[in-house]
Amino acid sequence: MRALSIASTGMLAQQTNVEVIANNLANMNTTAYKQQRAEFTDLLYQNIQTPGSQTSDQGTYAPNGIQLGAGVRTAAVYRVTTQGDLKSTGNPYDVAIQGAGFFRVQQADGTDAYSRSGNFSLSPQGQLVTQDGLVIQPGIAIPQNTLSVTINSAGQVNATVAGNTTPQTVGQLELTRFPNEAGLNAVGNNLYLETPGSGSPQAGVPGSTGYGTIQQGFLETSNVNSVDEITSLITAQRAYEMNSKVVSAADQMLQKTANLGS
Repeated sequence: MRALSIASTGMLAQQTNVEVIANNLANMNTTAYKQQRAEFTDLLYQNIQTPGSQTSDQGTYAPNGIQLGAGVRTAAVYRVTTQGDLKSTGNPYDVAIQGAGFFRVQQADGTDAYSRSGNFSLSPQGQLVTQDGLVIQPGIAIPQNTLSVTINSAGQVNATVAGNTTPQTVGQLELTRFPNEAGLNAVGNNLYLETPGSGSPQAGVPGSTGYGTIQQGFLETSNVNSVDEITSLITAQRAYEMNSKVVSAADQMLQKTANLGS
């Protein structure tokens, strides 16, 4: 009976849906995490009678036809790239992006990765780095005798050193954009990698046309809405239960059919 396999695809789809929702809820407090959503598509149809096919020699046609579906499959898990709220931390090395763009990060193997997470620190050499010690590009070094650091909305980093009341510019933060941000490959640790689907990176200065601005002393929070996620979780659970009932009903029907000959 076809209903068994169709309902099983529905159960697998809802299982994927729940896994995506669970990951969203697990990352509710992850800095700059972007919510994900599962998308589904129907499978191929068996055309017993194609819609619009000729039904007689007199030129009559089937207005609807007979098409039997084979179920559902996961088409994509896309990333919702809306802006998260900004949370004040008071830490001068915490920076948030208000608007579009990513920080460019140099990985240990020398390749570039990209991140929205701006909870930076200083390395032993005084460089601005991520929590995993990866250097923010272009490299910015803070002098050892620095008393205070300010980062303006355009990403200019200024340091006031001991013995000098006039701040000096020590670096410039850059932002990177992609034609399709949803096409970036998430690799964990708040990092994304360029892919053919994301398009080529386009670097620019914060505050310029098409690029966000920098907010010092703030962090971007996750854009996950807990109420929406719980609602989606309940919906997915109900859909899974309904598909399981179809499996039970189909099994009972097969048993009755088998018992007819006994």
